[in-house]
Amino acid sequence: MGPLPMAARAAGGCSSAALAFFGFRPLRRGLRPAAAFSWAESSHYGGCRSRLAHSLVDSVLDELRSRRLRRVQVSAKLGLQGTKELSDNKIDKRALQKGLLLEFQKDSERSLLAVVERPDGKKNWMVTDQNGILSSIKPQQVTYVVPGVMNFDSSRIDEFLEKAQDLLDPTVLECAWMELSEKDKSITVEEFAEIVYGNKESLESYCAHFLLSRDIVYFVKVESRDYSMYQPRSPPQVEELLRRKLAKEEAEKELEEFVHLLKSAKALPMESKPPKSSWLVDDKVRQKIEALQAYAVDACDDEQRRSAGNILKAMGFTRTSSAALKLLINVGYFPVHVNLDLFKYDVRISYTEEVLSAAEELLVDRPDSDMHIRKDLSALKVYAIDVDEADELDDALSATRLPDGRIKVWIHVADPTCLIKPRSIMDREAMHRGTSIFLPTATFPMFPERLAMSAMSLQQGKQCKSVSVSVILHPDGSIAEYTLENSIIKPTYMLTYESATELLYMNLEEEEELRILQEAASIRAQWRRAQGSIDTAMIEPRIKVSNPDDPEPNINLYVEDQANPAMQLVSEMMILCGEAVAAFGADNNLPLPYRGHPQSSTAVSAFSHLPDGPARSFANISVLRAAEMDFQKPVPHGVLGIPGYVQFTSPIRRYVDLLAHYQVKAFLRGDSPPYSAGDLEGMTFIASMHVKVARRLHSNSLRYWLLEYLRRQPKGRKYKALILKFVKDRMAVLLLLEVGMQVTTTVLRGKVGDEVSVAVETAHPRDDILSIREVIEDTDDTEE
Repeated sequence: MGPLPMAARAAGGCSSAALAFFGFRPLRRGLRPAAAFSWAESSHYGGCRSRLAHSLVDSVLDELRSRRLRRVQVSAKLGLQGTKELSDNKIDKRALQKGLLLEFQKDSERSLLAVVERPDGKKNWMVTDQNGILSSIKPQQVTYVVPGVMNFDSSRIDEFLEKAQDLLDPTVLECAWMELSEKDKSITVEEFAEIVYGNKESLESYCAHFLLSRDIVYFVKVESRDYSMYQPRSPPQVEELLRRKLAKEEAEKELEEFVHLLKSAKALPMESKPPKSSWLVDDKVRQKIEALQAYAVDACDDEQRRSAGNILKAMGFTRTSSAALKLLINVGYFPVHVNLDLFKYDVRISYTEEVLSAAEELLVDRPDSDMHIRKDLSALKVYAIDVDEADELDDALSATRLPDGRIKVWIHVADPTCLIKPRSIMDREAMHRGTSIFLPTATFPMFPERLAMSAMSLQQGKQCKSVSVSVILHPDGSIAEYTLENSIIKPTYMLTYESATELLYMNLEEEEELRILQEAASIRAQWRRAQGSIDTAMIEPRIKVSNPDDPEPNINLYVEDQANPAMQLVSEMMILCGEAVAAFGADNNLPLPYRGHPQSSTAVSAFSHLPDGPARSFANISVLRAAEMDFQKPVPHGVLGIPGYVQFTSPIRRYVDLLAHYQVKAFLRGDSPPYSAGDLEGMTFIASMHVKVARRLHSNSLRYWLLEYLRRQPKGRKYKALILKFVKDRMAVLLLLEVGMQVTTTVLRGKVGDEVSVAVETAHPRDDILSIREVIEDTDDTEE
């Protein structure tokens, strides 16, 4: 005899009333539950109906458990266990047999129905799942054995699942929970099927199992000695879980909408993609796009990692940083050549409104507490020499020959401290930037642009405030006299290194001051060499990218030879200035950021066999020791061959130079220095951390664009390369002379300092991959 309808067993002809109270009507296979009966709607019945319903539930559960106990006892006496008892008791994996219908865990996300075919070894079983796939499963994978099924045909699993769909209404869980939670009654799967569907046949029992095992709100599975039971959760737990469930559903909806936005943008042509700003308007969209951005640069927190991972999965991408980058480029949020380091290192590329407002106030007021002690040097011919795209001009040079034949030079340095005061908001901003950042694609100044490139910078033909360091040289190039003073200058020429070199070669009589500067630089270089200085001049690349957001931007490559006469002239004068300021600090017991560099344990003569130029400079650089800092007295600078050195010539673009200006300017006014040696040390440390990031950023960006430049060159193009060093056997470090870039490859002939020919095989800037091969040429200059 089949299971009795709930009403017949519990209260005679009251089945409809009882089930209606639960929110259901008695179901037959293939019918869906009626709409759930609201708890609020039942309140007018008072406690009478509630007591009736509870008594019905109690009687049904009592009868079911009594029958189960009797069946288990009989089966135990006979030594049998039928298929129905497989679901009543905990699943005994050893009792599996051919033809049983069961559910098993395929993987962490999927459970499948399958029919048992045969044993597989001592413990495993071969099953055919609902997809028709034959596989071996372990007993531990079995999650449910459908009761009442023998010799089931696997071809009928789809039919079974189709019928089950009509019964799988999750709303029945809430209704059953409302009734069972008051007495905290635990039930088995089949008891749930009996209450909800009116019977516990195979299909109904499976549906009850399906609903309960996947429920995350109303019921929790508890294990007893003989049965797997489901216990109703407490109302506070249900309330919290419902809140989480709704939040999850809302998140899934937001994800679906965001993925739709991504797919729509991805499908558009490059010129029609939405602007970056459009992704930042809505907070929820902005958070998701920023999670992808953080994921792309490997700088995300746990929440961003989860969010980005879900987005990438929904888009069909792998969960990798490169996939996130590719997606952001595909939707137009990032340009093709985006500089990820700007995000990775959290570089300050903009200013707060507070800082910009403070800058505007300085531009209006333009205070100058040193005006009364400034010396007018505007009659001097002044040369400002820098790269052609320089925006911040902070040093210039003058020279004359004294009646006794000695040379006097002036190094004029821009005076930003006439505007910026120690510990001001602008000063703190500069300290936490450390330096201006110069990239092939952009410049991020240490000060707001209007301050750095107009009010602070030296400008041709205009009177400019400066600090002028004048030095009279002995004939051997050593310092005879020096002075530091506030000044007014009027720059005569703004020259590039190339144009200054041309003027030097022309040797024009009217540019006598430039020739004197070159002479001063020459005798200074000779004097420093006599003091043990080390030549570190190299060939350096410089790239300017005019339209970096385009897929194919214009790349302008310049290769600078630091042995260029104009560059050497400027370099010698900057070193001379640093030596004079260090002497000024020592003579006046002034705390300054003194920079030193101990001599290497390897003698300079060790590389005398190498040819002058990059090969010898590279060898010299390779044995240099780390720089040293002192904030009370000068430290010998063995590399430069001078007794002391203070960086002073770039106060607009280097914060350590600005600190030196604060100290010197205070002394010239007769004030106490604003900072002690300890203060200087702490502030220099903070600034230097940002300087390291800026250098890494510059180096990485330069390399990226050099690789992009090489990628675009004709395949097979030959480059001249200089052998700098052999790493191991014939593996050599080379310098590409037309590019200014160091590369590594195997060369079959030549020694350090020799030239070889190479070609680029592979250049992938985004992956930082460069492959070079040597090109061996025969006497006819053809490639072998």
